[in-house]
Amino acid sequence: MSRQHFDTLDFKILEMLSNNARKPFLEIARETNVSGAAIHQRIQKLTSSGIIRGFETIIDPPSVGYETCAYIGFILNDPTKFDEVVERLKAIPEVVDCHFTTGSYDVFAKIFAHNNAHLLEVIHKKLRLGIGRTETLISFKEVFKRPIPILHENME
Repeated sequence: MSRQHFDTLDFKILEMLSNNARKPFLEIARETNVSGAAIHQRIQKLTSSGIIRGFETIIDPPSVGYETCAYIGFILNDPTKFDEVVERLKAIPEVVDCHFTTGSYDVFAKIFAHNNAHLLEVIHKKLRLGIGRTETLISFKEVFKRPIPILHENME
């Protein structure tokens, strides 16, 4: 996607929503001294142009029974099988993120499991794709996670 032209109001809206996707449009309007209708139109424009791809609810994995987070790097015997691997990974509910990468791995995926035994079961029963080898890294704890910075100077 080509870079879009933004004005100061667009940056303010993006920054506010990246910090709190549930922030009411009227509150954004009040803080930016713009009408609620104008904010609604701007957010619609940002959404329809693909800048805002959606709003999500972030759930704490351990609170719903997913105690183990792992990252798995796939080294494919045949890198042309990338699309096939991705389709097979999409069918595994525990796989929450997938990337085509450079470096040591062709594909890198993030997986949540109930515990280490469940992770082992996912690896042995669901990730046996037969097209290469894998390396698994277990995350002990997510130290921080944040949205991308919305900085005016980065987007002009």
